[in-house]
Amino acid sequence: MFSAVAKPFLSPSPPLFRLPLSSISISFRVFPSFFSSSPSSSSSLLPSPQSSDPITPLLSSGLNYSRHAFLLDQYLSCSMPEKPLRVAVLLSGGVDSSVALRLLHAAGHSCTAFYLKIWFQEGFENFWNQCPWEDDLKYAKHVCEQVDVPLEVVHLTDEYWERVVSYIIEEYRCGRTPNPDVLCNTRIKFGAFMDAISDMEYDYVGSGHYAKVVHPPVDQNDASSVLELSQDMVKDQTYFLSHLSQTQLKRLIFPLGCVKKDEVRKLATQFDLPNKDRKDSQGICFLGKIKFSDFVCAHIGEMEGIILEAETGDFLGNHRGFWFYTIGQRQGLRLPGGPWYVVEKDTKNNVVFVSRNYYSIDKRRRIFRVGSLRWLSGKPSGNVRELRCKVRHGPSFYSCSFEMEADGDVAVVHLDEDDQGLAAGQFAAFYEGTTCIGSGVILESWDDQCFPVCAKALQLAAMEDKTKLGKPVKIRTMPLTLSVEADSGESSAEEKLVNA
Repeated sequence: MFSAVAKPFLSPSPPLFRLPLSSISISFRVFPSFFSSSPSSSSSLLPSPQSSDPITPLLSSGLNYSRHAFLLDQYLSCSMPEKPLRVAVLLSGGVDSSVALRLLHAAGHSCTAFYLKIWFQEGFENFWNQCPWEDDLKYAKHVCEQVDVPLEVVHLTDEYWERVVSYIIEEYRCGRTPNPDVLCNTRIKFGAFMDAISDMEYDYVGSGHYAKVVHPPVDQNDASSVLELSQDMVKDQTYFLSHLSQTQLKRLIFPLGCVKKDEVRKLATQFDLPNKDRKDSQGICFLGKIKFSDFVCAHIGEMEGIILEAETGDFLGNHRGFWFYTIGQRQGLRLPGGPWYVVEKDTKNNVVFVSRNYYSIDKRRRIFRVGSLRWLSGKPSGNVRELRCKVRHGPSFYSCSFEMEADGDVAVVHLDEDDQGLAAGQFAAFYEGTTCIGSGVILESWDDQCFPVCAKALQLAAMEDKTKLGKPVKIRTMPLTLSVEADSGESSAEEKLVNA
């Protein structure tokens, strides 16, 4: 069940538009009722996968080096070139998905590209005036024109709001820090979109994710597909895909799982893609250039609260609302004498606790609980002692073990090292060797080693009339020897008094 969050100023968006390849302008022909619940099949509303003779796969006996002499076998090894397939390819207008499309096309598959339009529109002209979806779509169109691949535009604005954005807003209201990218993959790209094309007889859905899916042989169709780490450990996106179901995984193909990022850029140049020099997108996919804090402010608002030092209970200043902060955050506190870090939040009383000793040895964090567990190939039996774990996107792993609790949907995770940035609402992904086996959501109920907040700070946080606190205290800057991120240019370690 999703949160009931109001959706301001959003008028219904047309379900699906088709993009004519002969036109450079952004104009569309409407296919009505694509997401209708009527008995009629949605496949009648969309063109079927291409039925023309497939291109000869480059790994077959008829290698077409005259067109793509630069393509090595290794570049196509994750594109399933053994036989021609019908593939629905998610195309964003970026370099990664464009190269993925070209690799699938070069491998001999009959491809149709789909652009998922999840940008807010209509009543959001002022707030979303920097939304770059039109540029994305133009790039996607030109990429498809190069190899005469059909391009469809699917409107999933309403689905994205209901399944992702409303959940994100509600989680922030509750003081947790959700991961929009994990939710987008699970609920939209490989959720709502897969449901929409389920009657269209595509063999697989392809995308530009850096991950590898190993499917069982045809004669072992009942066996599970496996999610493996990509060739590029820095760009690897298995963390964002770790909450998929086996049903979803079985339908996916990721051509970039066997290619490193620098090689993708070279391939973009050799394919002469129109977006070959385009920068990679950053941040949350539906925001574009909009700051996330501005988005949160627009939908949750602001409510002034107090900032207290966790160890002393000193009143250091005010904040705009606890939902703007997450555990481990340093930016945005606007406190002198730092660095300061958010270490705890009192969501009931709208209080943020901070400390300059976040990385102290005596405040270790290596035990936490995870819920909403989902396993890609079945639930592990009993307690697992030798796993690897990611608590955020990136190349770093922890060795870990976890113990299932009695209800079977919650586990206690023990890391072999400390991690100071564990935040409730984020995902923890688990691996056996190079195989991602599943993930769960980090819960707010941690072990007894979570950051200690003194009794005075807890008492002040519970005060109903916080005007009695008076003015914030004057903050003493830490000596250089005690500051873990002190400016190397400072020449004095003497304490200085500055106003909060």
